[in-house]
Amino acid sequence: MALNVLILAGSRPGRPDPMAQAAGISHKALLPVGGSPMISRVITALQSVEAIGKIAICIERPEVLAGIVPDNVTFIPPASGPSSSVMKALDTLGTPLLVTTADHALLEPAWVRSFVQKAQESGADVAAGIAMERDILRDVPGTKRTMIRLADGAFSGCNMFLFRTPAAAGVIRLWQKLEADRKNPLKMARTLGLGILLRFVLRRLTRADVCRRIGQLSHARVAMIELPNGRAAVDVDKPADLELVTHLLASHPLPAA
Repeated sequence: MALNVLILAGSRPGRPDPMAQAAGISHKALLPVGGSPMISRVITALQSVEAIGKIAICIERPEVLAGIVPDNVTFIPPASGPSSSVMKALDTLGTPLLVTTADHALLEPAWVRSFVQKAQESGADVAAGIAMERDILRDVPGTKRTMIRLADGAFSGCNMFLFRTPAAAGVIRLWQKLEADRKNPLKMARTLGLGILLRFVLRRLTRADVCRRIGQLSHARVAMIELPNGRAAVDVDKPADLELVTHLLASHPLPAA
């Protein structure tokens, strides 16, 4: 079965992206990196992966991408938040569904192949790509990424998720609940469980513990997949990231597919 892909490229309602505003463009996805809009680089990498089927972009104004994305790319209007947008895409495109973001400007076909293969081998319903701190420091020394520190190591997310089976909808529903409660930490704590939060604070929580708890709450199997290249954790959230990505592409061009 072909692997369909969703690229999240929209802006939150009422919250224009500051980097897009500074550049005088409508969406961050259009930021030029090495002479090409970021989203073009993401699409090119995905289209180089043999297993990829349909590519859909979630954005509120598809017309801003006219002449930038291939004609065979489709569009899905965003919902009230990222989780609801992914649920809409799951209803439309089915599983398996790979989800990434338009600001993943360094994305390489080899990363996608490795992630998808390992996610399938894991047997999980949902898999998330991560890069360990040691690999990020090795491959992108000096970068500042948001790290999640657990008992078995610190890691950063890589903006790659595989919703492999229909049971993945349970994880998205949990995500929707947490997203709705994001301004009420007490509610979020009650949902996740005070015990698991205490273990996190005491640095006794492991990745397996996190996957197990999410699985219990969502009735799905969940896995974190380590990607061996620390550059996979680099996305463009702030001006320093754009400068970093531009430098990396100039000094270490992306390998051929």
